[in-house]
Amino acid sequence: MMRKRRTLVLVMSLLAMLLLAACGSKDSSDKDSSETEKEKDVFRVGMEAGYPPFNWTQLDDSNGGVKLEGNAEYAGGYDVEIAKRIAEGLGKELVIVKTEWDGLVPSLESGKIDAITAGMSPTEERKKSIDFSENYYTSNFVMIVKKGGPYEGATSIQDFSGAKITGQLNTSHYGVIDQINGVKKQPASDNFSAMRVALESGVIDGYVSERPEGISATSANDHFAMVEFTDGFVADEEETAVAVGLKKGSGLADQINEILSGISEEERQEIMDAAIKNQPAAQ
Repeated sequence: MMRKRRTLVLVMSLLAMLLLAACGSKDSSDKDSSETEKEKDVFRVGMEAGYPPFNWTQLDDSNGGVKLEGNAEYAGGYDVEIAKRIAEGLGKELVIVKTEWDGLVPSLESGKIDAITAGMSPTEERKKSIDFSENYYTSNFVMIVKKGGPYEGATSIQDFSGAKITGQLNTSHYGVIDQINGVKKQPASDNFSAMRVALESGVIDGYVSERPEGISATSANDHFAMVEFTDGFVADEEETAVAVGLKKGSGLADQINEILSGISEEERQEIMDAAIKNQPAAQ
């Protein structure tokens, strides 16, 4: 009698364990399915959040700022506004992932992000690794110098012969410096904040940028001046344009191009003007 009772208890215990395991498996499956569906509804965009007026970091959601993933801060700027419109057109929730410039393409290739909106030019070299949308902004190269310094009145890039000049790492900004005869080309910088500090302290005489960033820099610091050239850098449009970076074969380019085609040139300029106006003074 005792043996039968022990057997019955053992059988009931085994049945209970199997039932719990089945429930756990179902809950886990449901959770995984729910998380997968949620990911499908998200458009993950990478940017430096440190290249105003294209993108910057701010403390709150003012002027349309978007919360940075895993961060108490927010991102704002021209790229953010373009990313909003793309996400809305795709019917997805926008998530912005703050990423160092050199980490953007690897993050895209690994699937950590779905797209790059970071003032990135669709150069032939980059096209070997990733796809691009149509351009969503086109600018021109300028030089940022000290106001009142020897280079403020420059009209030709050759006026910078002998000057200490730099640009951002792995950008066409840095590459075009070689067009200046006798220039003292300095090591490339990781970001624009570092270049502004170097210019302020006299470590460099100037840095190459694009007009929107030049307006941003001179608005943020009244010790800076922007030089626009009559005899400037020679560059293909692809080097002064910006486009959305996409993973090879993602299939998103056509959809995004259709969304971008609905943003008129006038509206794009209005977005840029607002970004320049709204940028944080410290950046």
